[in-house]
Amino acid sequence: MPVIDKSKVPVKTGSIYPQPYASQMAGRSSLRLGDAGGLTQFGANEVILQPGALSSLRHWHHREDEFVMVTQGECVLVQDEGETTMRPGDCAAFPAGYPNGHHFINKTDAEARFLVIGSRMNPEKATYSDVDLEVELKDGKATFTHKNGTPYQGDRT
Repeated sequence: MPVIDKSKVPVKTGSIYPQPYASQMAGRSSLRLGDAGGLTQFGANEVILQPGALSSLRHWHHREDEFVMVTQGECVLVQDEGETTMRPGDCAAFPAGYPNGHHFINKTDAEARFLVIGSRMNPEKATYSDVDLEVELKDGKATFTHKNGTPYQGDRT
């Protein structure tokens, strides 16, 4: 089964984030292409951003590498250094352990898409740069904490 029929891959919507962050992901969806092809060592997802949508909270991974290539439309990459407009064919790489939070925003009036490929580490930890939030992913379960390690009990800002 090397050829994946994207029309048969379920569209994933919603977010694993706790509130109030989950609602900020409206207009974002994805196709889990790697899962559809049975891949287990790395993930490959097509992320779809409607106008105004965010890809995620700005984050960085402790153990996982990420690679992104814009395939349709235009996205703005936001990271510590500022904003970079990315168009089809433009790529970005985010090495594991590099604490430069990143995410993408669709600031246009047309749909945008990008392919994101990343390693799958178990366990994994991600830190969210702009909010007091971290997540540990272990055995398919997400556990959110504040950056000081205490259980997440809501936004403290």
